Amino acid sequence: MSASIGPSQLTQQLEAWRQGQDGARDRLFEVAYAELRRIALERLSAISGPPCLSPTELVNEAVLRVLGQEPSWQDRAHFCASMSLYMRAVLIDHVRARDAEKRGGAIMHVTLSHADSGEESMMADLLTLDRALQELEGHDPRAAAVLHLAYFGGLDRNAIAAVLAVNVQVVDRELRFAKSWLNSRLETNL
Repeated sequence: MSASIGPSQLTQQLEAWRQGQDGARDRLFEVAYAELRRIALERLSAISGPPCLSPTELVNEAVLRVLGQEPSWQDRAHFCASMSLYMRAVLIDHVRARDAEKRGGAIMHVTLSHADSGEESMMADLLTLDRALQELEGHDPRAAAVLHLAYFGGLDRNAIAAVLAVNVQVVDRELRFAKSWLNSRLETNL
């Protein structure tokens, strides 16, 4: 397995999987593993406090969620952004399960700016951010997608524009709006 994959190599494997070629799915994840692990590391490094999962566990859980589905990714950027969404869902589900286990299902509510360090604040941070992102998705789905692709998917403006089939100016406008909206929403939780 190479340490660095080219966009065309991953896109070729995605196309092979879409066409139903034998073993294409396994080759895709073999080729993409290093990139998925990098995304997982970025996701986990953004969380304060002790890690709740290892990068390998996060990648494996996300891949398990994908295995039963039909491939619909257009290219490398779309694949990586989608896998980042799956990783986000895995983290949120893991935090919710740990929270339910520790407190009998009661979710602790604290603000991001006043959160204590440690495991409890990490869980609260993730859940608060997830609720705000879900609210943004309901209010403006495209702005939420741009924000997610930029910050959680690690895509640049051009890649986001390609994934969403919009121009870069739309990406810039949506990102400014989403950041402003999210900051405002998180500040109201003070």
